Amino acid sequence: MNSQHTESSNVKLKLKDIVKVFPSRNKRNDVFTAVDNVSLDFKEGELTTLLGPSGCGKTTTLRMLAGFEFPTSGNVVIDGDNITNQPPNKRDIGMVFQNYALFPHMTVYENVSYGLKIKKVDKAEIKKRTEEVLTLMELENLKDRSPSQISGGQQQRVAIARAIIIEPKILLFDEPLSNLDSKLRQHMRTEIRSLQRRLGITSIYVTHDQEEAMAISDQIIILNEGNVQQKGSPQDIYLNPVNRFVANFIGDSDVLKVSIKDISEKTITLQLGKTTFNVKNELDYQPQINDVVDCVMKPEFWSISDQGNFSVEIVQSTFLGSHIEYLVQIANQSFKIFDYFHFENGQKEVGSNVQLALRNDLVKVLDD
Repeated sequence: MNSQHTESSNVKLKLKDIVKVFPSRNKRNDVFTAVDNVSLDFKEGELTTLLGPSGCGKTTTLRMLAGFEFPTSGNVVIDGDNITNQPPNKRDIGMVFQNYALFPHMTVYENVSYGLKIKKVDKAEIKKRTEEVLTLMELENLKDRSPSQISGGQQQRVAIARAIIIEPKILLFDEPLSNLDSKLRQHMRTEIRSLQRRLGITSIYVTHDQEEAMAISDQIIILNEGNVQQKGSPQDIYLNPVNRFVANFIGDSDVLKVSIKDISEKTITLQLGKTTFNVKNELDYQPQINDVVDCVMKPEFWSISDQGNFSVEIVQSTFLGSHIEYLVQIANQSFKIFDYFHFENGQKEVGSNVQLALRNDLVKVLDD
């Protein structure tokens, strides 16, 4: 695949102060801001996921990268070249669509080779490159079939093959797995990640599925209401959400009210129920003793232990095979815990009391 290295920062693609405004559907003279002054860098060879709920601006952002929409203001820059106003066919970008967008009257071979024919590539070269890509995507035995004669997962592989054969600078994925069943979706996301790493192609992936985003991404950008909420590695965003929206959107999270009992430059002592515990002081402001703050607690931060110092009541119990999900209550607040050792611990009765230990080094106090 073609690879062009440019800036010392290794940034392949930049969005600078992008704004996209649409006429409002509700009021004649009003407007709706779908993307609100977004600036982003995408590094060479990385897979970045735009993640967020419906209407957050992720698909509009992807369409502006592809050239299907043009920004109201701001710039799109690839390899230092401003391509903001270029049409899609001039951008050297490949795209894999949610509905695959395969030509039903063409064979798999014809669908995959189509982009090279449009570019008027030599016939011998088309044959060579098409056969290479069909082999890469394990489609060589299906090349004479039409899209209607192959499965959804195979159609998705054809769509990816068609996008990569033109050797684009950037590869875009618009919710490519949403039409597949759960098991096939997991298999295909692994295939996409493996292929992207092998090709080293800079890729931007749109999804609303946070598990999918964490499984495949080098970087995740979380959007809400047209604004960037947080960007970082999957692990960083999972363990260090910057606000309540991110905490609730990524993974199972409970935000509990706790009171401050002591504070120093490095540590905050918090109280939940009758129990005090220490967390790192990472706040951008100076709270007061007895202030009530929000803490992000994830179910896996807790474990059932006779040595635990939190006494809770089991409110609900759900057996999920690999673990039991309990809803527990302390000081009139409910939260979830996961017990991965239920074969040793046994399933606890609803209404019973258990002791919990907490990984307080992972607990995050929110600034907002």
